[in-house]
Amino acid sequence: MLTDEGKSGMERRHFLAGGATVAAGAALTAGPFQGVLAHAAQTGDGGAAPRGRGYGPLRPVPDVRDGEVRLHLPRGFRYRSFNPAGSKLADGTVTPGKHDGMAAFRGRRGSVILVRNHEVNGPVGAFGDPAKAYDPAAGGGTCTLHVTPYGELLDSRVSLSGTQMNCSGGPMPWGSWVTCEETVNGPDVGNDFSGGDNSKLKEKHGYLFEVPTGGRVAPRPIRNAGRFAHEAAVCDPRTGAIYLTEDNFNFPSGFYRYLPPKNPLRTGRLLDGGRLQMLAVKGRPGADLSLGQPRNAVYETTWVDIDDPDPTFTGKPGNDEAIQAVGKQGRAGGGALFSRLEGAVYDHGVVYFVSTQGGAPVTQPPPDGFGDGRGQIWAYDTRSGRLRLVVESPGATWLDLPDNITHSRRGTLVLCEDGDGDNLLRGLTLRGNLFDFGRLEPVAADPGAEFAGSTFAPDGRTLFVNIQSKAGMTFAIWGPWHHGPF
Repeated sequence: MLTDEGKSGMERRHFLAGGATVAAGAALTAGPFQGVLAHAAQTGDGGAAPRGRGYGPLRPVPDVRDGEVRLHLPRGFRYRSFNPAGSKLADGTVTPGKHDGMAAFRGRRGSVILVRNHEVNGPVGAFGDPAKAYDPAAGGGTCTLHVTPYGELLDSRVSLSGTQMNCSGGPMPWGSWVTCEETVNGPDVGNDFSGGDNSKLKEKHGYLFEVPTGGRVAPRPIRNAGRFAHEAAVCDPRTGAIYLTEDNFNFPSGFYRYLPPKNPLRTGRLLDGGRLQMLAVKGRPGADLSLGQPRNAVYETTWVDIDDPDPTFTGKPGNDEAIQAVGKQGRAGGGALFSRLEGAVYDHGVVYFVSTQGGAPVTQPPPDGFGDGRGQIWAYDTRSGRLRLVVESPGATWLDLPDNITHSRRGTLVLCEDGDGDNLLRGLTLRGNLFDFGRLEPVAADPGAEFAGSTFAPDGRTLFVNIQSKAGMTFAIWGPWHHGPF
């Protein structure tokens, strides 16, 4: 049920297409990034994006490691790739592929500690020591790397194994990484899209796991934070609430928060046994925010309790049914619908999160999955409870299916695009200007390779980013940041 207002009739899926009641929240409508919206209104679909100078045009740059051109960057920037799939970690484990979400933490004497996800699916066996794995049949997890600001590897270890589809997650202010499983696979659920035999799995999947930076973790799922297709997790340090995105590829997704039983900033870790909720729009139960939005759209919100956040299934339902079980509870109580919520980041009381396929259809062929747009970025104000649309892409020349997100020390957002053309790293400034910062040289062995896991070192001197690919690797990028918006 709705936590602070009465329940009313469910809204039709296409309500917003005909117009919606939008709160005129001045504090948010006049906020940063509004230059994007203003320019979009002037140019319409297909117009050129509002371009700032960024750091200048991109050019092929050889990898410091071996001289191969893997990235195109502005003049003055250099990079080193390290720890590719198939190489050995310092503990002797073979590095898995599908490098994905990642965060950077401060190490000793200017070094950096990286905790990195591996989005490996299927019952392919755990990497590292199977006796220490959450599920010895599952091939995902995290590696912890100790590096210099220039990508020189100092140490590397398995920090979590036996999980599945570790897509994104988030750094926690008490010094841990929370990794998220983007699946509900398990022995109680039918096989997913990959066709892997779920009967080989020993444990249920679809959870959050906390990974401290100090070493290998005893794997403990945070079950009350939900069993669904998790993507990202960010903490509000003021309250200890954990905000969660869901990337339910073929179905509606929700924006959630997990309220731990004790504030993790006091306990120093994330405890199970809390309460899971889904965001809803006040007065508009079932609001479909995956559709095209009015300019400067701002919504007053509330939260819907999820009564059974950790379902165990009987009769082994199909994966499509199981992956919607938690979301359907929220939507039955009036929760809002989104399209493919992916990256999220916290900044000064606001959670920015990406809807990869949200927005009105544009002239390009619609992407596969739920949602026909080319992407939205939303901002949730944790103090006022207002939700604001930051930008909705009117075409692939603006934003083309944004995915992971982070921000620089100046507040400029860094977007990893997952579009149909070039794979780009892009910047979105507080003034609303978009610029290209990096382009991936196509990976011959894997045309689906993409940027993922972008994160700045704590001192802002290095941008670390992954290539999510079967032959994945991590990059350290450095250069004249002071010449541009990052």
